[in-house]
Amino acid sequence: MDFLMLITVAIIIFSLMFDFINGFHDTANAVATAVSTRALSPRHAIFLAAIMNFIGALTFTGVASTITKEIVDPFTLDNGLVVVLSAILAAIVWNLVTWYYGIPSSSSHALIGAIAGSAIASAGSFSILHYQGFTKIVLVLILSPVIAFIVGFTIYSIVKKVFKNANLTKANRNFRFFQIFTASLQSFSHGTNDAQKSMGIITMALIVANMQTSVEPALWVKVACATAMGLGTAVGGWKIIKTVGGNIMKIRPANGASADLSSALTIFTASWLHFPLSTTHVVSSSILGVGSSNRIKGVHWNTAKRMIITWVITLPITAFIAAIFYMILNLFL
Repeated sequence: MDFLMLITVAIIIFSLMFDFINGFHDTANAVATAVSTRALSPRHAIFLAAIMNFIGALTFTGVASTITKEIVDPFTLDNGLVVVLSAILAAIVWNLVTWYYGIPSSSSHALIGAIAGSAIASAGSFSILHYQGFTKIVLVLILSPVIAFIVGFTIYSIVKKVFKNANLTKANRNFRFFQIFTASLQSFSHGTNDAQKSMGIITMALIVANMQTSVEPALWVKVACATAMGLGTAVGGWKIIKTVGGNIMKIRPANGASADLSSALTIFTASWLHFPLSTTHVVSSSILGVGSSNRIKGVHWNTAKRMIITWVITLPITAFIAAIFYMILNLFL
């Protein structure tokens, strides 16, 4: 196996590893509320999420194309394979650190920041970035939590009004049943967006290695990434479930169903528009929106504050880590 092929294979392996880690790191968000309200047992919730993520990952490819071409140009990237390898390694390191501490950080932020950081280190200049595409992606990452908060607040306000005089026991039972649908929908939407990011990385590597000319992911890439994310989901992310499902607010069935529906709508819209976003941001912000609509004092704002700080620092930290990886790897590769 020649040197070029060896690095390409390494990138593919690490990209699938990233998807696997993403599966137990981020996908837990999709079922956290259903587990918290006991609409689903942890085992059934994780199994459902794994299946729906796999299906969702095979359904959309627009986000993958955005990752491949909108941050930097893979067709003109100098030392491109080392750039891509550095980016995926940095994203994996950050995901593992935040998972270990139970912080629902963003895999999207991690990957996008890492790609930018390693590319800048390669070129020695910020001009390597596609400013229009990169700015657009960052803008969506910033706006999507705000939109999810507003959607969550609005949907739960409507739910409160409609079911104001409903029998509490009966309503809770019906909402728990409805949560099976909303958890499925949210897991599917997660697959339509998050699995695309590794597809984009692998496609970028194949283009740089002159093994592919299209920004559209190959079928084997889609199947491999979908499988990796599904397997990662099956492993489960209980630390993240605990933070998202219980530490933001006390979640009841109506809260959980409203938050799930808000998240799914926001993620679907982004996937349809080919924008990568942070499913972690969206899910957590939807819960915050629902909680604020229910009772502002019932929201654990200290947990929210800790998550927001992590979200803000992820882009620059992963960019820095990726740049360090690039400089080290460039000495040997």
